[in-house]
Amino acid sequence: MNVDTLDRQIVHALRIDGRAGYREIGAVLGVSDQTVARRYRRLRENAGVRVVGMPNPIRLGYESWMLRLHTSPDMATPLADALARRPDTAWVSVFSGGTEISCLARLAAHADRESLLHRLPRTPRLVSVTAHCLIHHFVGGAVGPDRRDDALTAGQIAALTPDGVPAPPPPPFTIGGSAPAGEPVEAAPARLADGDDALLDVLSRDGRAGHTELAAATGWPESTVRRRMRELRRSGAIYYDVEVKPHVFGFLAPVLLWVTVAPARLAAVGAALAGHDEVVFAAATTGSTNLVATVVCTDMAAFYRYLTERISGLDGVDRVESAPLLRHVKQLGAVTGRL
Repeated sequence: MNVDTLDRQIVHALRIDGRAGYREIGAVLGVSDQTVARRYRRLRENAGVRVVGMPNPIRLGYESWMLRLHTSPDMATPLADALARRPDTAWVSVFSGGTEISCLARLAAHADRESLLHRLPRTPRLVSVTAHCLIHHFVGGAVGPDRRDDALTAGQIAALTPDGVPAPPPPPFTIGGSAPAGEPVEAAPARLADGDDALLDVLSRDGRAGHTELAAATGWPESTVRRRMRELRRSGAIYYDVEVKPHVFGFLAPVLLWVTVAPARLAAVGAALAGHDEVVFAAATTGSTNLVATVVCTDMAAFYRYLTERISGLDGVDRVESAPLLRHVKQLGAVTGRL
């Protein structure tokens, strides 16, 4: 599939507001709502574009854990599939030629941490498991924009930003420019209520699900659904993200980095990574490595340049482990099929 400027603008618009109407997007982009609808259907079918609504772990006070599992290649697929079916996993991916699985699991405040590992499928070919708690988010998910989204102008971003939700920072003006790390928006304490689980179950499969479908899932009147959706969005309890197939957009080298940084330089290195166009996620962690990042480059040659020219120049970086992505089993929200 060939992706053009309008396609990229539509994806960027959906990252600003995943539930923006076709007419609203078309008015900002200067095209008809029918054109936007047709392009979005094509992007869904051929580029894996999917809007997903998810709980915001930062605003809700959840703990996020990265699990890193090494296994024999023949066990990678069934183990990853089993992890993807768990409701507490946000994403599950296979790396390093099929010998490593990484996943992000989220626990509600005061939940039983032992359940993370005790419920892993038992297999003798599971070589090792490490668990890393994310203790600070620098960029990615609910924190900060995806810096590759540069298809819209600052005015277009402002026009698409929902009322009551602060506009994200404008895109970088130069390739490789730096910017401060994004921080969660301060607001009244966010919380989920009875009935929200049914709402979020639908949004985890399709963040653009209609109010009629959401009302059927929750048993609420559509007016209640609309009001609750506004409350959840404005409080920061939920956020919307866009799932894509990176290779369709010209990014052929997604790589997970496990980085060891001198503690005194951890904040500075994390802030620097948040300003790199190649980095879509970065967080400080517990464990033998204390920073994890997802880097998406156009190819492995570009990743080599990133590693040797940008990472190597960061003061405090002692060691870097890299694991190339083989495939996503669960990328965002609920499992809807392997990518």
